[in-house]
Amino acid sequence: MTPRISPITSHQSLRTSLSDAIAQLDREHVPSAALAAELLLMHTLGRDRTWIYAHPEHELDPAARERYFSLIARRASGVPTQHLTGHQEFWGLDFEVTPDVLIPRPETEHVIEVALQQVARASACGGWSGHGHTCSKQIPQAEACATGKFRIADVGTGSGCIAIALAHELPDAQVVATDISVAALEVARRNADRHNVRERISFIECNLLDAFQHQSSVTSHQPTYFDLIASNPPYISFRDAETLPREVREHEPAEALFGGETGTEIYAPLITQAGKLLKPGGILVLELGHDSANHVSHLLNASEWTCVTITNDLAGIPRVASAQRDSF
Repeated sequence: MTPRISPITSHQSLRTSLSDAIAQLDREHVPSAALAAELLLMHTLGRDRTWIYAHPEHELDPAARERYFSLIARRASGVPTQHLTGHQEFWGLDFEVTPDVLIPRPETEHVIEVALQQVARASACGGWSGHGHTCSKQIPQAEACATGKFRIADVGTGSGCIAIALAHELPDAQVVATDISVAALEVARRNADRHNVRERISFIECNLLDAFQHQSSVTSHQPTYFDLIASNPPYISFRDAETLPREVREHEPAEALFGGETGTEIYAPLITQAGKLLKPGGILVLELGHDSANHVSHLLNASEWTCVTITNDLAGIPRVASAQRDSF
């Protein structure tokens, strides 16, 4: 049942309209009600937060008020704010968001942080500090960065947030972004155009990195090798579906959320492919799901991996696994 829209009467001030909207969202137990009400008011008026709070007595005419409270009613019914505005910020960049892609989360910014840290360490000294020990293997990324041939793969790109953020931070890199969803790839292409990195990102429809596995097995060409592979893979268990907020469960793409019965099924094939497609010394960076750190660490204990590191997020939860492809 769609929540009741506040009555449209006459002109009302922004202060009154915002207060009414917050109250309506609170009644429906919408999380971060005040933030959602602010963002939707900003979207309705095409104004920023500073302007809205600087003009609390500005009158919202009936037509604008009707548009605003229509959005508030949809948010109260469970539609994510990002689907109503069509936008989400990630890594300081504005991304188009639709129901075809996973909404970028702040936690995923840790993937970018870890990836850039590993690249910087490789470029600076040919090694980096691992978890509880020091790695000193020579890593070819430094040369790759210097010559402008640094190659990155973003697996399961969705909105393109990881691929685009890395391309933005590493202007000499060439990026491949894969996804099984044609609709998601279209959104990612538009986001790449928005941030002027489209010429350096190739968008490929495939599962994981299957397109490159196939290329290397059916032709005489050498397989495509990457210096960095990053991914925020689906990692939620099917059995946890009912525990998700309705905004997530009912409105975000299932193929971007669920990783199987345990939620960890996708890590093994992804790590196996990365082991074949990374250059010796190449970097793998993976976002971790709930309670998946031990499983992923075990997979990365294989002989082809070294310098395995688990990085916690700001809440102290294991969030990112990184490893280096052994040089043998």
